[in-house]
Amino acid sequence: MKKTVALVFGLLLTVVSYAQKDVTKFLGIPVDGTKAAMIQKLKAKGFKHNVTFDYLEGEFNGRDVEVHVVTNNNKVWRIMVKDKYPTSKESTIKTRFNTLCDQFVKNGKYIPANLTGEYKIDEDEDISVQMEVYNKVYEAVYFQTSENDRDSAAVRKWAEDIVSKKYTEEERENMSEEESQQLFMDLVVEWITERISKKSVWFTISELYGDYSIILYYDNEYNHANGEDL
Repeated sequence: MKKTVALVFGLLLTVVSYAQKDVTKFLGIPVDGTKAAMIQKLKAKGFKHNVTFDYLEGEFNGRDVEVHVVTNNNKVWRIMVKDKYPTSKESTIKTRFNTLCDQFVKNGKYIPANLTGEYKIDEDEDISVQMEVYNKVYEAVYFQTSENDRDSAAVRKWAEDIVSKKYTEEERENMSEEESQQLFMDLVVEWITERISKKSVWFTISELYGDYSIILYYDNEYNHANGEDL
């Protein structure tokens, strides 16, 4: 058991870290609570509230943006960040999309939802044709983590508990390398499902009348509608 768990644990640490039940953050602010409270916190960050259209305006990641606060049952579940000034140039929006992909990878707080992180757009791709003719959606999805999530002792305990419940001591001792690798993948999937899938941050290219913009979403899935009102 010790050999198997040590192998799986070592692999697990290279990809994921243990996440306690916290929520997605935007500029360090938990995506949670009431809309009024969120607006006040964003105003304290320098954003201005456009009361007429009910969104906030300011600068984010070097761009002028609109920030929309979305709620469910009076609790904030999404922060939407939209370019204030779209562009008509495909090359510009492709470069911005790919740059964002690089920034998320280098940030260190995010794990790509597909584990490969391959979201970037090829330089020669005609996105207008792909979007208009083939309805292709350009988006990149990540799960947010924090330094507090990276607790190696907690990862070890969590992994050992899962393994001991699924396998007998004899089965653990006699695991082949292939079986250990499969166990590792199962643990990764389970960890993502249970621990960080509720903290998604993603962005997409939006097109309207030939103008393109980037929209980012910071989602707290704990507050998302789940059919409670049906």
